[in-house]
Amino acid sequence: MKIYPTLNLQHGRVVSTAGQEDLYPHPPIDLVSRLIEEGATRLALVDVDAAMGHGNNRELIGQILQRCHARDRKVCVQVAGGVRSSDQAQFFIDQGAAWLVVGTILHKSPMVSEQLMARFQSFLTAAIDARGGKVHRSGWVDTTHLSALDLAMRAKAYGFHRLLFVDIPEDAAAEPDFQTAQDLAITTGLPLVMGGSLTTPGHLEAIHAHQGLKGALVDAVLFHQNPRLMAFLQATCA
Repeated sequence: MKIYPTLNLQHGRVVSTAGQEDLYPHPPIDLVSRLIEEGATRLALVDVDAAMGHGNNRELIGQILQRCHARDRKVCVQVAGGVRSSDQAQFFIDQGAAWLVVGTILHKSPMVSEQLMARFQSFLTAAIDARGGKVHRSGWVDTTHLSALDLAMRAKAYGFHRLLFVDIPEDAAAEPDFQTAQDLAITTGLPLVMGGSLTTPGHLEAIHAHQGLKGALVDAVLFHQNPRLMAFLQATCA
């Protein structure tokens, strides 16, 4: 199981998926260093500001990528949030990103999607952000009438080889939507990583029972709050 501790970056700070009110009290670099020391071989970085169209954390992401590549042990990093042009994609790749996630442009800018695919196909992952099977975009502030499956099939038609299903929970008590994740993986035939609603060790253990799910994105703040999650970090980077 591939586990990606996920740092949601907003205004230069780490925030939880639940919202800005839940801040990690230390610099993002400190959390990155701790996760790597505990055995993380993968990380995911989400530029919340860029996703919402209000600034960006590009310089900070570049610093984190450089820190990860300065380690003796390889750490693979996925970058998401506002990757909507070839110049942005090239910047992150030059800084050492292993994967780039694109979502909003899949339904707002088909031409840009095609341009990115032509240059960066091996780096790209298509994000399907959905609640109740319906797609959300632009940092979850814009709801569409497009179904998660329709967007996943569109991504496959563009040539994406990997999917990220971000399950947006209805509330903090909601159980993960494993059924939609499995349906996306089986119908498209593409490897799928799930995130958004996975918050407990039990959620991570349940992934094994669902066909096609290859990994999980878990809010990095939760690793700080729940040391039991650290046990899931032991895996090689591939």
